[in-house]
Amino acid sequence: MQRPGKGKTPRRNFPRKASNTDKDPVGVYCRIRPLGAENEECCVEMISSSTIQLHPPDGLKANRNGEFKETQYSFKKVFGIKTTQMELFEEVAKPLIDDLIHSKNGLLFTYGVTGSGKTFTMTGSPGEGGLLPRSLDMVFNSIGPFQAKRFVFKPDEKNGMEIQNQVDALLDRQKRDSQPIVPKTPSSRQRADPEFGDMISSEEACKCDNVDEDCCFSVFVSYIEIYNNYIYDLLEDAPYDPIRPRPPQSKILREDQNHNMYVAGCTEVEVKSTEEAFEVFWKGQKKRRIANTQLNRESSRSHSVFVIKLAQAPLDADGDHILQDKSQVNVSQLCLVDLAGSERTSRTKAEGSRLREAGNINQSLMTLRTCMEVLRENQMYGTNKMVPYRDSKITHLFKNYFDGEGKVRMIVCVNPKADDYEETMLVMRFAEMTQEVEVARPVDRPICFLAAGRRHRNQAFKDELSRRLEERGGPISDDPVLLNQLVESLPQLPPCELVDPSDDQTLSRLIEVLEKRHCARQLITEQFNKTANKLKSMLQQFDGQLGARETFLHDQQSKLSEKEKVIIGQKTEIERLEKKSKMLEYKIDVLQKTTDMYEHDKRSLQQELETREQRLQRELSERRRMEQRMQCMVTDAKLKWEKECERQVNAKQLEMQNKLWVKDEKLKQLKAIVIESSSSSGAAGGGGGGGGVPQRSEAPERPPRERDRSMAQKRTPSPLSTALPVHPMHRRSHSAGGEKWVDHKPTSNLELDTVMQPIIPNAVKVSTPNEKALSKCNMYVLRHQELASDGEIETKLFKGNVFKTRAGGQAVHFTDVETLRQECPTASSRKRRSGSAERPVQTDDIENRPPLMSTSYSNQKRRKP
Repeated sequence: MQRPGKGKTPRRNFPRKASNTDKDPVGVYCRIRPLGAENEECCVEMISSSTIQLHPPDGLKANRNGEFKETQYSFKKVFGIKTTQMELFEEVAKPLIDDLIHSKNGLLFTYGVTGSGKTFTMTGSPGEGGLLPRSLDMVFNSIGPFQAKRFVFKPDEKNGMEIQNQVDALLDRQKRDSQPIVPKTPSSRQRADPEFGDMISSEEACKCDNVDEDCCFSVFVSYIEIYNNYIYDLLEDAPYDPIRPRPPQSKILREDQNHNMYVAGCTEVEVKSTEEAFEVFWKGQKKRRIANTQLNRESSRSHSVFVIKLAQAPLDADGDHILQDKSQVNVSQLCLVDLAGSERTSRTKAEGSRLREAGNINQSLMTLRTCMEVLRENQMYGTNKMVPYRDSKITHLFKNYFDGEGKVRMIVCVNPKADDYEETMLVMRFAEMTQEVEVARPVDRPICFLAAGRRHRNQAFKDELSRRLEERGGPISDDPVLLNQLVESLPQLPPCELVDPSDDQTLSRLIEVLEKRHCARQLITEQFNKTANKLKSMLQQFDGQLGARETFLHDQQSKLSEKEKVIIGQKTEIERLEKKSKMLEYKIDVLQKTTDMYEHDKRSLQQELETREQRLQRELSERRRMEQRMQCMVTDAKLKWEKECERQVNAKQLEMQNKLWVKDEKLKQLKAIVIESSSSSGAAGGGGGGGGVPQRSEAPERPPRERDRSMAQKRTPSPLSTALPVHPMHRRSHSAGGEKWVDHKPTSNLELDTVMQPIIPNAVKVSTPNEKALSKCNMYVLRHQELASDGEIETKLFKGNVFKTRAGGQAVHFTDVETLRQECPTASSRKRRSGSAERPVQTDDIENRPPLMSTSYSNQKRRKP
């Protein structure tokens, strides 16, 4: 969905400098490349066929008014994301090819941020050829039938062109054909060079109309790059030294006699077809410096300039040969420039050589922008400021174009993604300023003043002459040059038009010329016969010399065979040494790769070791913190439970003391009742014997002390004695049941046999609980013995249920606490009533009483053994 475009701010009308020559503004076009992904944010919108609008991406700061500032820029034409390479060529490059064929210069360069599609626009890809291959195809489609033979035109190394005669050109061609072609070693690592047939289909071929047929053409191409502000020739065949490889030599700029800048010593290759020209281009393209950056996988690190130079010269009056006049030679050229993209090192993360390359690229583009600004200021305000062309090689090389030596066109490539918004804004400002720079319109240069149609008439004459010779049955020379020389050697025929029937002079002159031609023919025949006889004698002499030469040659061949054997032996030795050298090189490569692999493994293992050590240190520190935390928690819990146990013990002691006091009081009351009943029954018996008089009951007499002491020793053990009763009575513990128990008896308990110990059937006795014992039982009891407050032994039984946990272990849930305590029957009660001292304590009735046992129950939290 397109946003409504804002109104454009009208430009200011600056006073322009008056000019006597016609000028045209620099043609600036804009091409928008598609986004890399559908979900990327777009900041460029195509409003119309000549206007685009930039939207600030989300997150960018607003302007002072609090609104996002949207800007619009106009161009000569805007090409959207669906524009094909053919449509772009028809609109931008095709007029420049027409001017090139009509002896006019042209400059076309692409400009934009890195990764915006400049190289694709200029070179293209298989199936989508760019501007360069399409320009070559149009040139050769237009001048194909009118090309001169190879080496007829020859560069003079001063940015000019010379015309060679037929003999010199023939010698150069033979020298070129005699040079051996060194086959290239196939390599699986290098990709195959794309062929021209894969770039452009035959349906997209185009040609120029109105080509001068009376001229001969020849195409020369050169390819240079400007890297770090140095010029290098990409087509230079420098000898390769494997021992001491030399870096490529940089070239310098010079000025010719017409004050045009050119690269001195640059290789200019004469090409005769589109395929040959594209092959030469790709040869130089492989030498161009390309690197991988964060923003572009194949980023151009230099400015490349591909020059198509077209030399043309008129034919002579006969329309057969090129006019041997250097002043009539016209040379025009078209420069196709692929500028390296501007980039910010903060985004590309460039370092080292990449950082230096980016700095030089940005510096050269800044110089180009400065030159445009000065040109625009000079033209608008009439100033005469010096344009800083010499600050950069790229501007110094093309200063003639901005001074009026040809048309200048620029294609601004734009990447619409939001990350390139700020760089795109700077590119748009430069493009808008460049459109205001005007360049002088080139003037048509006439070639010569000879009559037109010379080539056509010459071809018609040759065809007619061949036809007549065929009719007469004469020989037809295969070489037209010899035929022309023979015709030119005869006297020239006079005009044969008869205007008046009485004109006898014309016929007489014609007869005279024909007689001269007949005499010349006879002389030629006689000379031919003499030459033939002389040739026969020479052949006989040559036969005799040939025999002697053959004998000498036979001797030399025998010697040569011996030398060849020596050479074969040396070649065999050389091959063996080469194989050995290759084997050693292969082993060195294998060892180097193995060393690199081991080094990589070593680095990775060291990194892993450091990572694990760091992880171990973190775990140890975490473990120490956990141990400290758990120790604090255990200490706190231990203190808490000790206080709680002490409080419960004190409360339980107080409760038991109260119960004992209550029982003592009841026992005293019961004893008093028994004593009173026995005394009343004795009194009743005495009264019956004595006559029935009631008497006051008297206290029974105390038996002797010896008897009491003996009875006490027999019945009641001494409190100070540590001997245990032989058969003490005990009560049945609550633990007796049908369940299966784990009887946990710590080793610290006293061995009291059956005293104060419960009898638990079906019990597994352990001193330390384990998972195996807990898995076989469903009940658990823990025995704990300690001294009570009165100095007697007290046994506590902590009981609980055993159940399985989710993790597969065993846990115990404590549900009951049973206390077993032994009391001495002779021990006096701590608390008595106030009237208990009046009554004697009867110990005879409780001597054989079994020890009292109290059971207390309380719910406990779940604990593990």
